[in-house]
Amino acid sequence: MIQTDLHTLLTRFANLDLIVLGDFFLDRYLILDPNLSETSIETGLEARQVVEIRNSPGAAGTVTSNLSALGVGNIRALGFIGTDGQGYDLKTGLHATGVETSGLIETPDRFTPTYTKPLLKTTREEQERIDIKNRAPLPRDLEDHILNALHDLLPHAHGLIALDQVQERNCGVLTDRIRNELANLAKKYPNTVIFADSRTRIGEFINVIAKPNQDEAVRASFPEHEGEIDQTRLETCARAFSRRTGQPAYITLGPNGILCANQDILHHIPGIAVPDPIDIVGAGDSVSASIVSALCAGATLTQAALLGVLVSSITIQQLGTTGTASPEQILARFAETYPTGWTDPLG
Repeated sequence: MIQTDLHTLLTRFANLDLIVLGDFFLDRYLILDPNLSETSIETGLEARQVVEIRNSPGAAGTVTSNLSALGVGNIRALGFIGTDGQGYDLKTGLHATGVETSGLIETPDRFTPTYTKPLLKTTREEQERIDIKNRAPLPRDLEDHILNALHDLLPHAHGLIALDQVQERNCGVLTDRIRNELANLAKKYPNTVIFADSRTRIGEFINVIAKPNQDEAVRASFPEHEGEIDQTRLETCARAFSRRTGQPAYITLGPNGILCANQDILHHIPGIAVPDPIDIVGAGDSVSASIVSALCAGATLTQAALLGVLVSSITIQQLGTTGTASPEQILARFAETYPTGWTDPLG
């Protein structure tokens, strides 16, 4: 692959129609100025002073933001939000990045999941986070709404990314029932790229492409494992995931890149070293967005992994926010990393 090949691949993204199914969070950044702190008269505790508020789509919304930055032509959100201020701010952020939100169900019975992240103005150091999540199971009628929309949208899409962010079982969008139906739809539409990322249940997805990080992969394959994770164990995990799902699998290795498996065939795409400081928040979501976009645009499994490595090396250099990468940035990073081109192990 040379620069012009990568450019051609990236230009195809404009013709893609992709669905992001999962837990859409609002990321709310509160910028605190410690020099303005006051003491509460009522409690005697420090009253931290907010001087700036930044809202952006988080979790599944980080995936859509990355798809938008990559130039994907049509991005559809599928999930739910509450009828609250956080939901309004989340939809505003999604619309600003060109996301179609008619599949984002608004309901007064659920919170809009929100990560509130206080940051010190002086150092951009993140303080203790405040989380809003739903801790009761998703009602049956909301499951039905999501499943109906999924059946309507999937036949017309090139690919789907399922993001399972909520750790409490059945309290987010990717309930057991929806995950099982996703497996059925993957068999029904074998030419559609269906891709799953889950913090705690990645081992329960079948018939779809799985993308755990190395810790998630080992927990799913070796629940009793403790201590360091060696290369042999990771390779065993990658093969096991691909055999279990019947699809390729990608294991992200942090600074060491991505391990790609297709049944028993393995390929390792090395990471790209970047100088400190870095911020890894949202890096995995940027990998998901880039891999799926590449696969839907006709890339090989390893070309898609390379794009994931390129994109994540850019997003982690954006501090105090969930980063994205534009085609121009990707092409520049490719040129500086592979000045004579990159050899695809798949030919």
